[in-house]
Amino acid sequence: MQQKTYYPKAADIQRNWVLVDANGQTLGRLAARIAHVLLGKHKPTFTPGVELGDFVVVINAERVSVTGTRTHSKMETKFYNHHSGYPGGLKTVSLRDQLNTYPDRALRAAVWGMLPHNRMGRSVLKRLKIYAGPEHPHAVQKPEVLK
Repeated sequence: MQQKTYYPKAADIQRNWVLVDANGQTLGRLAARIAHVLLGKHKPTFTPGVELGDFVVVINAERVSVTGTRTHSKMETKFYNHHSGYPGGLKTVSLRDQLNTYPDRALRAAVWGMLPHNRMGRSVLKRLKIYAGPEHPHAVQKPEVLK
């Protein structure tokens, strides 16, 4: 008797909308849970290499917190770098400034660090919608709330 490996078809994949409130949650722990849902690891039909994940909408990203042994200094010593592509175009922003100006970028960078760095990871990251405040335009869908 031969066992067949289950491989989900495109018609079998059902994507839900998950709403996440980042108010008072820790940045790294929140990013790990979001990456888990984006990859579809919470579903019983999870198959590596297949995009089974759900859409994730994050609200209140500006209120995310950071913990650890150097919490107050982490805001000043953790830096995000990006390059314009021109010589001498390296820009460096601290975590505190990043959370004040673009809080969605800090959370997106944390989630991207927990996804595979390949074609699938880039397409999975497109299903992540992050908003600094409590309002978002995805109210048409009926989201599940991730706690």
